[in-house]
Amino acid sequence: MGTVAILPIKSFDGAKQRLGDEMAAGPRRALAEAMFSDVVVALRRARSVHRILVVSADSTAQQIAAGHGASILDEPDEGHNAAASAGIRAVRKNGEERALLVPGDCPLLDPGELDRLIGHPAHGRSALIVPDRHGTGTNALLLTPPDSLVPAFGPGSCERHVANARQAGTTAEVVGVPTLALDIDTPDDLLALQSALAERHGGAAHTRGMLRQLLRSRS
Repeated sequence: MGTVAILPIKSFDGAKQRLGDEMAAGPRRALAEAMFSDVVVALRRARSVHRILVVSADSTAQQIAAGHGASILDEPDEGHNAAASAGIRAVRKNGEERALLVPGDCPLLDPGELDRLIGHPAHGRSALIVPDRHGTGTNALLLTPPDSLVPAFGPGSCERHVANARQAGTTAEVVGVPTLALDIDTPDDLLALQSALAERHGGAAHTRGMLRQLLRSRS
């Protein structure tokens, strides 16, 4: 069963505004671009992902995606859920059977963990819901078929996705994926990312490099 990874990306210009006390606009944009690049690389290296679809109107995101062989769906920036739904419609129209919705700000993403997630058995209409590190948000959805659940990302979305799946007659299961648990929105998230990168070797090369540049500029 082929799996398409759908990666909705907002404009990098206004990215990560909750990091405003830690970073100026330029470094925030650079961080968002670096994290997005690392997610695309991880998706490309996952054996179970047969296509990557980036949904974005941002020209830089499109260039990065094209450079890694991803397909591009040029959609106006109307929010994460609207972009995710547009990606699902495109995948469904193309006749593809399974969709993995992932965010662009989980740079620790490990291809092997993705392969294990995608290898999870799916029977009938199913939704695997990957929570964030707090257990309340959703950092990924694996949907079989792609339209088995309407994306409803945002605060409290893990519980909301489970409830919506039940209403839609879709079997839902919450599945933890350690390297998908940490998305970067707040200063606390950024500290957690820096700590995690310090504890492991390799991976997230673009994000590591960008954070090193940031530290050097502050010294």
